[in-house]
Amino acid sequence: MRSSYGKGSVGSYDAELGAAVERAQQGDEDAFAIAYRLVQPGLIGYVRGLVGDEAEDVAAEAWLEIARDLGRFRGDGAGFRGWTATIARHRALDHLRKQKRRPRTSLLDQDVLELAGGHDTAGAALESLSTEAALELIGRLPREQSEAVLLRVVVGLDGPAAARVLGKRPGAVRTAAHRGLKGLAELLATPHAKG
Repeated sequence: MRSSYGKGSVGSYDAELGAAVERAQQGDEDAFAIAYRLVQPGLIGYVRGLVGDEAEDVAAEAWLEIARDLGRFRGDGAGFRGWTATIARHRALDHLRKQKRRPRTSLLDQDVLELAGGHDTAGAALESLSTEAALELIGRLPREQSEAVLLRVVVGLDGPAAARVLGKRPGAVRTAAHRGLKGLAELLATPHAKG
């Protein structure tokens, strides 16, 4: 299971994303396509963790809003990832309210954790697991912890950016992510958890 942005570093990934967003804001459709390709895998994984099988539709609604409001965005590549995650989260929560359902974390795509992700102990904690087992374990965490882990590992946001997406204090998100990773480690230590 991979836990980093492809072959490059986070800095080069965010620089490429930031440059693409800047060009897209000037009307370059190819640059918007690049930004979409860089962000969509993590975004769809995060949304799937919230709404399950309806993730494609919800993500499509989010991208419509992202495209419409792109000219108002101010920031770099990392900021763009956080901004898109916030929009997608709002669309997911709206969808859940309409469906009168709670967020779910158990129906993630099998390849979600192989996408762009965390740059801390989250990757190391999940490296020894198959993707399927990791998703099942994340699904066992309390919702706040699973969402914090998804934002940090799948979307690749840092603590303050994840906090902005969730509308919480950075310390609360760091705590939730830490507890979630600790919970995953405890689940891994349980003999029947891996298989």
